[in-house]
Amino acid sequence: MIVDLRSLRLHQGGHLLVKRALQALPIGEVITVQGEDPELSLHLRAWARAQGHGFQEPATLRKGDAERSRWAQAHLAGTAGVDGVVDYAQAQWGVAARGAQVEAGLPPLPFALSQRQQVWSPQAPRMYAQAAAAQWDPETAIPWDAPISHPEEVEDAVVQVMTYLIENETVALLVPARFLAQVHPHFREILQVLAIQVADEARHIEVFSRRAGLRRERLGRSTAGGQASLRTLLEEPDFALASFLLSVLGEGSFLELLRFLHTHAPDAITAAVVRLSAQDEARHVAFGLAHLEAHLEADPDLRPRLAAAVHQRHAALQHTAGLNAEVFDALTLLAAGGWEPERIAAGHAAVVQLSVDMDRGRRARLQRLGFDREQAAALSALHTRNFM
Repeated sequence: MIVDLRSLRLHQGGHLLVKRALQALPIGEVITVQGEDPELSLHLRAWARAQGHGFQEPATLRKGDAERSRWAQAHLAGTAGVDGVVDYAQAQWGVAARGAQVEAGLPPLPFALSQRQQVWSPQAPRMYAQAAAAQWDPETAIPWDAPISHPEEVEDAVVQVMTYLIENETVALLVPARFLAQVHPHFREILQVLAIQVADEARHIEVFSRRAGLRRERLGRSTAGGQASLRTLLEEPDFALASFLLSVLGEGSFLELLRFLHTHAPDAITAAVVRLSAQDEARHVAFGLAHLEAHLEADPDLRPRLAAAVHQRHAALQHTAGLNAEVFDALTLLAAGGWEPERIAAGHAAVVQLSVDMDRGRRARLQRLGFDREQAAALSALHTRNFM
């Protein structure tokens, strides 16, 4: 067989034609390479040595078995597609794509979350696709130039609530970000879902901050009790427990708060900010539930650990003040819409009803995870008074 490179030099891509010709031959067969490059023989000798092929003048190659030997011990990192997800992803696969051939001899790259039951949900590919399609641009999706005509005290209430939302969403960003780097790349859909959750929360922080700063230079207050509650989420080292406390209990309650704020928003800007954020949070709660349902199906012993996590968090926070009093008062004023005693009474009742709605939602999600009615009620009652 003769491979004629003509004016093409070996280092300019000519080696591709040589490789193609060799691939079609059995081990030991020879080809002759010719071309117009006066240094072809010199470059061909070096290339053949690097590739494990024999060489003899003037420009003849004998196919070696170095390539076959190199990949004989390769690992297959599952198979391409969702059906190729394995129960345990090996550290020797590194960051190889699912379905790729991984050369043997690579140093292991361990990931803490490498077992399927720890992270996987069959709903993850669909949820990621939905989340990617539902992304929104804060600049165009929110009517930032809409008029704000409510009283200054109502604006102060909006700013206080936005301040509270920002610190909660900061933790909702940090928790999935912390686990993101621990998930084995084999479970790429989980990486994608967590990454888009981080992006969602970053966008929420942006729009809450922007809304708070529209008419105020200074934000509201952040209490020690509120931060203590959020800190327990950051300190939870277990992915399943952190997902349970944050997504199923915390963000589920937070979702009710955003809906409440949309109902009682005093202006179109605030209404759009919380409405769009609620759409994202609903997906986060859905993924948390789907992930834990799959985990519980594979490991029913997880359920007592979930309950223990609630009790442990409650014990850690029982001496804290809970919800920022300024936040409660701000929510009351927003729901009241005015300072008449009757309106304040109605606003207070609405905030009390919000807590009832949060409790009802938590109970429903807990029962979906297999807790009976009494267990769900008891665990929901122990949830932090800081909502998240």
